[in-house]
Amino acid sequence: MDFFNQTGKMAIGSRLRMLTDKITQDASQIYKLYGVDLKPKWFPVFFVLASGEPKTITSIAKEIGHSHPSVSNIIKEMAAKSFVKERKDKADGRRNVIVLSSKGKLVAEKLIDQYADVTAAIENISGQTKHDLWKAIEEWEFLLSEKSLLKRVEEQKKARESKDVKIILYTPDYQSAFKNLNEEWITTYFEIEEADRKALDNPQEYILQNGGHIFVALYKEEPVGVCALLKMTDDSYDYELAKMAVSPKAQGKNIGFLLGKAALKKATEEGASKIYLESSTILKPAINLYQKLGFQKIAGHSTPYKRCNIQMELIINP
Repeated sequence: MDFFNQTGKMAIGSRLRMLTDKITQDASQIYKLYGVDLKPKWFPVFFVLASGEPKTITSIAKEIGHSHPSVSNIIKEMAAKSFVKERKDKADGRRNVIVLSSKGKLVAEKLIDQYADVTAAIENISGQTKHDLWKAIEEWEFLLSEKSLLKRVEEQKKARESKDVKIILYTPDYQSAFKNLNEEWITTYFEIEEADRKALDNPQEYILQNGGHIFVALYKEEPVGVCALLKMTDDSYDYELAKMAVSPKAQGKNIGFLLGKAALKKATEEGASKIYLESSTILKPAINLYQKLGFQKIAGHSTPYKRCNIQMELIINP
């Protein structure tokens, strides 16, 4: 159709819904063709019960992949038409089970020929097509169960927006951005501490002149993220990854990860083997980011920060 050629893959939901509506409309007429007063939406429940085994609403819902309320409503509609009935479970009198009524069993017999004819008609369509829709649906269901369409779109959005992100080394022009971005996130969750002031008020002296590095993330040339590598005097570690901050308006663009990767690349180039960091478990997205970068939790070290309750390390050359 020309409309879907114009919209492209963006309209996959609308196109599938249109195809579903068309098939559902035909299904209603097909039931009438065989003298069966069954609604298409009842079929999954009816099919499960046609095996003859009594089932609870919960077990039916689990078997056909529908919600409990959805199945419950279908059962009520089918009961109103006398297709099913509810009774006490013989094995457990505390619960009710659903079975086909005598009328429902007669309908099940009528459907045997309909099953055969519908299957043959669908196979006939498949024989005229280049692609097997049934197998394609199975593949899509499997892939979407592993990772939803939403998650896949989020990843594509990050990848596209990341192309507009540039990581550069700090210059004095970005001192206010370094300070403001860090103060913004710290004051959102905690209080500015003395150790923060030392680094944020004078990064040149406190970080750079001591052998450290600062990285700035530019999104479309605007500074939206920063982080630092602090040279450590502790013989156990070469650098501390610190002062990472990303503007809320730029989150979701993979900026924190790109900053972390740039910092670790620099540390590796300078021969570092172990990187240390401190954080707070309140900052779950940050902890997830550090784990993604390869950091692992370690036993607590002494820290000048009240907010710090977790320490992590990354071994670059184990």
